[in-house]
Amino acid sequence: MIKSLIYTIVSLLRDRLKVGRRSLKAKILVRFQVPQPVDMKKNFTVILLVFIFLSLFLFGILPKFFGVVSYQRDEQNKKAEVKKNIVPAISPLNTVLYDQKLNELANNPLDPIVFNTVKTIEKNKNGKSITKITKVPASPQPVRAHLWPVKTVYPNAGAILPFKRIVAYYGNLYSTKMGVLGQYGEDEMLQRLNVEVKKWESADPGTPVLPALHYIAVVAQGDKGNDGKYRTRMPEAEIDKVLRMAKKINAIVFLDVQVGFSNLHTEVPLLEKYLKMPEVHLGVDPEFSMKTGVRPGKIVGTLDATDINFAADYLAKIVKENSLPPKILVVHRYTQKMVTNYQEIKPLPEVQIVMNMDGWGVMKKKIGTYTNFIYPEPVQFTGFKLFYKNDVLEEGTTLMAPDDLLKLNPKPIYIQYQ
Repeated sequence: MIKSLIYTIVSLLRDRLKVGRRSLKAKILVRFQVPQPVDMKKNFTVILLVFIFLSLFLFGILPKFFGVVSYQRDEQNKKAEVKKNIVPAISPLNTVLYDQKLNELANNPLDPIVFNTVKTIEKNKNGKSITKITKVPASPQPVRAHLWPVKTVYPNAGAILPFKRIVAYYGNLYSTKMGVLGQYGEDEMLQRLNVEVKKWESADPGTPVLPALHYIAVVAQGDKGNDGKYRTRMPEAEIDKVLRMAKKINAIVFLDVQVGFSNLHTEVPLLEKYLKMPEVHLGVDPEFSMKTGVRPGKIVGTLDATDINFAADYLAKIVKENSLPPKILVVHRYTQKMVTNYQEIKPLPEVQIVMNMDGWGVMKKKIGTYTNFIYPEPVQFTGFKLFYKNDVLEEGTTLMAPDDLLKLNPKPIYIQYQ
């Protein structure tokens, strides 16, 4: 149809040229006052057809041409965006290696050999019968039950533990006294963390080390605050700073919650924006969960298994909805009553749980706390906190080294420095 229209217009323009030649002749005649008839109808038809052609060209052909280009560019942009958001494929969980690593972490002592007593009657050289008693190793040897490793669900693919050991710096950017994370400038802090990472890599070459920044995002305080909850929520700008720091060294981030007079049901969902990020995990601190109405710092608080399970379930929901690898939930502990009903705490395929011994003092005291409150109440994994200052207050004491911690039963897979 367009070709026919173009052919018609070209023919008319050709005729118009002829008319043009006649018009020139007409002008000459007009100069000599010779009257000429004017074909107004044909002129109007030509102008109308030219207008229609230009309209079709501008609003029909050109938009289609540029539209194709625009569409192709849109498609390219969409493909680039999809490629950018593709999550690298996660290999299926190697259950054999997982069990092997758990047994290594358990670090159980060798079972003592069990002997059976065997009596035999022999005759001496005088022909007198005598009873001879000997001990021989029992066969098969009885299998001794151990608390560790904990028999629980396998994690989903992409789980960090027990394949990597996490070495974390703890604290808050607003305070130089709450931990090493806020004690130094950013560059120096990251350099110091890297030194600790190297120490652990050297002490246990078979376990890769993953650095972490453990940031207190909800801080318990002595003042009741505007809502009477004795806690302060850190602004998102501060959390964003920690995320940027972590990105520089390919570290993961833990957001720690000290609820004060509030509770995990209220505080944890407020961090959902960050917990949706694959590199962000959660920590909860029973010490500052003040269920008896006494303000933080006066007594040690407590969390029950129901509180911890709520946090785990909430993380599991985020993992499922966003197709994320398993999250890690760190629970601080250094007294018996800080965590109640431990046997009801349920690790999930989507959430790995670490019970972190965070008491301070000399080596003997710290090992005693670990032995009395972490070892006998197994949940899934264990952690150990080291205090750069409080652990060495007594003269002649030194900070525990990686080799010291690797002798523990079980070996901690999460190490935290404050």
